[in-house]
Amino acid sequence: MGRTLIEAVSAVSPDIKVTAATVLPDDPFLGVDVASLIGASPGGVLTVASLAEVMNDFDVLIDFTAPSASLAHLALCVSHGKSMVIGTTGFDGPQTQVIAEAARVIPVLFSPNMSVGVNLCFRLLQTAASVLGDDVDIEIVEAHHRFKKDSPSGTALKMGEVVADALGRDLGEVAVYGREGLGSERDPRTIGFSTIRGGDIVGDHTVIFAAAGERVEITHKASSRLTFARGAVKASRWLAGKPAGLYTMMDVLGL
Repeated sequence: MGRTLIEAVSAVSPDIKVTAATVLPDDPFLGVDVASLIGASPGGVLTVASLAEVMNDFDVLIDFTAPSASLAHLALCVSHGKSMVIGTTGFDGPQTQVIAEAARVIPVLFSPNMSVGVNLCFRLLQTAASVLGDDVDIEIVEAHHRFKKDSPSGTALKMGEVVADALGRDLGEVAVYGREGLGSERDPRTIGFSTIRGGDIVGDHTVIFAAAGERVEITHKASSRLTFARGAVKASRWLAGKPAGLYTMMDVLGL
């Protein structure tokens, strides 16, 4: 994702550029010029192992790491007054609250998916759930590559939240994560989640509204990580200069 972000930044106008980049301390690309990672001519920006080393070198941080690393980076951004775009998923409730608290001090854009298409799907799901109401059974199926650690994906959970809110339900009370064995008949108020992990699947999400005699499916399939990177770059440009607050891609897209 880091390389893809560099590629996405290089494709836009010169008012936005990569001025700092971090890698893990044992990464073989530590100390490497970031431009060379995408086959471009060296630009003088070398990767570092600690964000603290480069806090004066950027205005907006785009973070696609892991929850613990993202929160450590968030603390640094708060102490240095930097804006932050968080594309990391897998945060628990208390960690999400930490992000909300930080957004009282700095502008933070936190979204489970930076894709323009996925955020459009969020709006479509609101409409579908409002129209179809309690007359349908709702299932969410998501698929990602074998290396993804959190499940269901943050995007699938957000889709569930959008649908549940539109129906006046609490997702925490109605979500069902996988099914096994001989059980009772499906509760019509539940929202089911199914997870697939395998190969190099970038990200597929489908929400199924199934009624007697017909069903409506809203699907998004990502074929390249570049779609997420482009969205994150768009978000970072939008976030620059904004007042402290907690924003999402829905704000960026005017949805």
